[in-house]
This record gives sequence, C-alpha cells and structure tokens, in this order.
Amino acid sequence: MITIDGPAGAGKSTVAQKLAEQLGLFYLDSGATYRAVALKVLKAGVSLDDEPAVANLAEEADIRITTDGGQPCVLLDGEDVTARIRTAEVTLAAARVSRLAEVRRKLIALQRGLASRPGVVMEGRDIGTVVFPRAPLKIFLKADPEERARRRLEQDVKEGRVSTLEQTACEIGRRDQLDAERKISPLVAAADACEIDSTHLTAEQVVDRILELVRERKLA
Repeated sequence: MITIDGPAGAGKSTVAQKLAEQLGLFYLDSGATYRAVALKVLKAGVSLDDEPAVANLAEEADIRITTDGGQPCVLLDGEDVTARIRTAEVTLAAARVSRLAEVRRKLIALQRGLASRPGVVMEGRDIGTVVFPRAPLKIFLKADPEERARRRLEQDVKEGRVSTLEQTACEIGRRDQLDAERKISPLVAAADACEIDSTHLTAEQVVDRILELVRERKLA
C-alpha cells in the first residue's frame, strides 16, 4: 500500500497512475468515490446542505472502480460516469459532500474494500491519515497554487472541458479552502509522510523519487 495525498492540481493522479504502472500495482483514486456521490446528489436534485438526504443517497449508491486497459473506469449504479464526474460542478459538489460525516464513513469503508487486493497505490486527501494510517509508504505531494492551476487547466483542455486560468485558479482556491476548513479529516500531511514539492518537477521525476523510497524501504 502506497498512499499519495495532496491538494488539487499537485499532480497526484498522474504520479499515482505512473507509479502503479511501473510497480505493477492497482491504482485507485479515492476522490472518484466522492465525485460519484456528488453526481448522484446533483442528478437527484437534492440540496447539498441536506445532510440526511445526501447521506441516504451515499448509502444507496453502488460505486465500483474497474480498469480497462490500465485506465480506471468509475461505475455509478451500473452506469459509466468516468467523464461526467470530472466537471467543475461535480468537483465543487464533491468537496461539499466530503465534509459530511456519514458520507465519509460510507466511502472510507468502500475505499478500504476496493483496496483489499494485494498491491495498491491510492491517492486522495486523507488516505495516509485516515483511510490507511499504517501504510508502509505515505507521500504528501504539494506544489505552488499558480502551478497547480496551470496544470489543472491543461488537464481540462486536454479532456475537452472549457475553462480559463483565472477560473481554474478560483476553483482550486475554493477547493483548498473547503479542504482546509473541513472538520472531519481536513487536508494535512501525515506525521510520517514524505513530502515532495512538485512545482519544478515533472511527473516522471516525482515517480523516480518515490521509487527510490520504495527501494530504500525494500517494499518491492
């Protein structure tokens, strides 16, 4: 089990996928589970502030993550929502539903179940602190806000989502605020996490640094 936590745009997804591929491990994005619940809530027309209703929808949600040719596929109630959960609307809704205790309880249990197979790289915001506090290797990936906004915009454009750097920076700032103010499992680095600043590093360079730690700890 290797955990990679950090704020939006720090490069967690790219690094985690590349690392999992090189080590032959299963890649899991914990954020996809919160996004799936957020999408279900939006589709149902339920207020994000209605905690009991949101919790009920989270409890009912059938969320599965599979891989197809190495690419993760997110299924919500049997429907492929891999692309739909990446919109700006769902992103901000996910940050709000993730603040609810009952939603986190349900999804933490789900994430632990998804990672029951041997050999997993999981990325998120509380994986090393809450979901798998005993993981043998924890990474906290960070980067300057400006660089994170640039990377997120580049990803949005690549995936066909229309945005601007100013809008993306605003969304990331809002997400940072929600993550930091969350009473349950706020975004913080685990005490025993290895912090890596990726501002001036490529994804490949970050992966190389993590592989060095893997070898040092004789994990592979």
